[in-house]
Amino acid sequence: MTITRSVKKIVNSIATMEGEGFLVHRSFPTNALMQFDPFLLLDEMGPKEYGPGEAKGAPDHPHRGFETVTYMLEGSFQHKDSNGSEGRLGPGDVQWMTAGAGVVHSEMPAKEFAGTGGRLHGFQLWVNLPKRDKMAKPRYQDIPAAKIPVASAQGANVRVIAGEALGKKAVIDTRTPIMYLHYTLKPGARIEQQVPREYNAFAYVVEGEGEFGKEGGEEGKEEKRAKRGQMAIFERDGDSVSIAAPKDAASDLSVLLIGGVPLNEPVARYGPFVMNTQEEIYQAIEDYRAGRFGRIGF
Repeated sequence: MTITRSVKKIVNSIATMEGEGFLVHRSFPTNALMQFDPFLLLDEMGPKEYGPGEAKGAPDHPHRGFETVTYMLEGSFQHKDSNGSEGRLGPGDVQWMTAGAGVVHSEMPAKEFAGTGGRLHGFQLWVNLPKRDKMAKPRYQDIPAAKIPVASAQGANVRVIAGEALGKKAVIDTRTPIMYLHYTLKPGARIEQQVPREYNAFAYVVEGEGEFGKEGGEEGKEEKRAKRGQMAIFERDGDSVSIAAPKDAASDLSVLLIGGVPLNEPVARYGPFVMNTQEEIYQAIEDYRAGRFGRIGF
């Protein structure tokens, strides 16, 4: 029998600035929630309207010990790295970068978007790597929107970035078991998504308002509502999650459902470096300063 998870708490995102000064709404790390094993950070880029020449990005910067997942909804970014990889991210595209042993990369507005301006909206998720993979060879996976599996059923539509949903399986290869689903629900629609019991899982509301948790649950485990910019954290007390768009909603519910197997390993972090010990952080800083991560364009 399927058991629906209850909601542990609702977390508000906070507005902050990143890179050259572009707006992000951060769910974690914040004072309310430092990390959510195996995830280290969730930033919503924008949404923000930029005029010609106003769009900002993230110039050359290093990473070691984890993965960055960039998912664009609107706007366009150009990325490059010190391993010679480069590509463009447009609406619906995904870039899954395994920094591993170390990489320098940049994510800047694409030339045309920077010139004309427009609306920028997307997400960046940081996924921790287990100790065994922290010094793995860096790797990029660029997945255009057309290759992201899509499925629909009873007023619900899903884009399967990682994991499985509604009979569709993701094309992205992940180093640890992860689910990353983008659901859109019509008013009155409800989905019951299977989530392995060992996964930590949360939902982030992109647009609209949703109901999360056990429908008609007992006191203390009733459904909880979350709106745009809020994150619903699920308990690990079941093997599925329930998400619904209220019947009286004025618009569709757009929500990211993300989960993964916790690593349960020590975490030492300093800016763009995430390792298991402080000594490994010192080594990462030394290696970067010595140029061992390489440089973009060389």
